[in-house]
Amino acid sequence: MSVKRHSNGSRARLQAWLRGWWAHCRLCGQPGTELCADCLDQLPVLAMACPGCARPLPVAGPRCGHCQRRAPAFGRAWAAWRYAPPLDALLPRIKYHGDLTLARWLGGLMAERLPAEDRAWAEGILPVPLHRWRLARRGFNQAVELARPCARASGLPLLLNGVRRRRDTPAQVGQSLAARRRNLRGCFEVTAALPRRVLLFDDVMTTGATVEELARTLCRAGVETRVWAVARA
Repeated sequence: MSVKRHSNGSRARLQAWLRGWWAHCRLCGQPGTELCADCLDQLPVLAMACPGCARPLPVAGPRCGHCQRRAPAFGRAWAAWRYAPPLDALLPRIKYHGDLTLARWLGGLMAERLPAEDRAWAEGILPVPLHRWRLARRGFNQAVELARPCARASGLPLLLNGVRRRRDTPAQVGQSLAARRRNLRGCFEVTAALPRRVLLFDDVMTTGATVEELARTLCRAGVETRVWAVARA
């Protein structure tokens, strides 16, 4: 008798359904919701940041020294939280363990705080694409799953076509900004017409090298960009 094997995507959807059937706090295990009230209060809201690159700042002010020395290719950036405890324990659950229920919940939480100025400016939301091989292995793109609630809340279309990742770049964790830029150079390609004003969406903005390269690619195609990220390192 043959046994039907589930694809990575089917397995992730099944896991998400099972988690949704019996919700519990992903941090302390308390039953009831994906994040209990006590743990929710611990999420590191990014209150003060550079308006250009969303880099956390000690006080509110103009663009940071990095942006003043080298202006990013995107117009501005915004992130909902800092990539710090306990959020740094939640996002890997989505990316590496297929917790899509948590992705939808966290994306919905982010959607409550979206900047009105960006919502009025943009014509679509473009999640940073994965290479097709990595997408096939993982079964989903975590940026897409996190962006879905934000697209619904803002009334903006989710742009899932139009840009592709030409090669599967090495893992960026632990690499310098210069190394990240070298790895990413020329890795994106515009494949179809896009709106003139697009919000790039990423899960974690660490150095900004990925969205910078994507913004440069889109700029050459005549597309203006801004950035939304779930978290900023």
